[in-house]
Amino acid sequence: MEDFEIFLSRLASEEKLYEETAKKLGAADITDRYTLSGAIAQKGAPASYKVYISDEDIDNSAIDDIKSAFTDAAEENPEISVEFISDEFLNLIDDKARITAESKPRTLVHRDGDLHPTVHIWMIKRRDGGIFVLLQKRSHEKDINPDCYDVSAAGHVSQGEEFRHTALKEVREELGLDIDRSQLEFIGLKKAEFKKDGIDDNELVAVYICREHIEIEDLTLQSSEVSEVCWAEIDELLSVMKYEDIPNCISLDELDMIKKAVF
Repeated sequence: MEDFEIFLSRLASEEKLYEETAKKLGAADITDRYTLSGAIAQKGAPASYKVYISDEDIDNSAIDDIKSAFTDAAEENPEISVEFISDEFLNLIDDKARITAESKPRTLVHRDGDLHPTVHIWMIKRRDGGIFVLLQKRSHEKDINPDCYDVSAAGHVSQGEEFRHTALKEVREELGLDIDRSQLEFIGLKKAEFKKDGIDDNELVAVYICREHIEIEDLTLQSSEVSEVCWAEIDELLSVMKYEDIPNCISLDELDMIKKAVF
């Protein structure tokens, strides 16, 4: 049985969507629903199609037509199986650390280890000569590092977005804070990778700090992402991470980046 994975972005034009489908089928001259139906028939059976569709709330008539072509083929031939999967699409990173126009479903990005863009935002404050960072405790429901202390807010850069816009969105969603672009201070890029249980999360991380005064009691936490938050002085945090068994996925490199940026 032949297995096919087809990616349909709701942000793409009709021409691009049919080009993508033709490429994945190894076919030529697919320009509409009818030529696609012919290409599927020519591929024959048995065949399995997984059709990933990006999860933006945007209508795209070409995607509706492509879905219909695959649905009709499966109804006409029981040896053809079709599964439609809604997923967040992520742009990939090239070998020069640039966000490309190529996008791919998040599930498959994490399966295949593709380098993709993410953001980390550290809320910080100075007090009594020390630097304090706001830590979040990741929700128990998270697939990666559940119940671990982590950066103040973080997230993947969805297709068509850029680092700073995503950083603002993640702070708003995870912490309930509305901040301005000017309040984010970029302190560097770093690579990070997590591998476990079939997940290969290979990230290029844009790291930001925000020095605005905030009070924990004023935050509105996103329960699906964050179970609690707390302040920690960086040097004390480093000591605890070194000598005590505290569940965390905190980057020592990022703590060092913060210290260099502040002092």
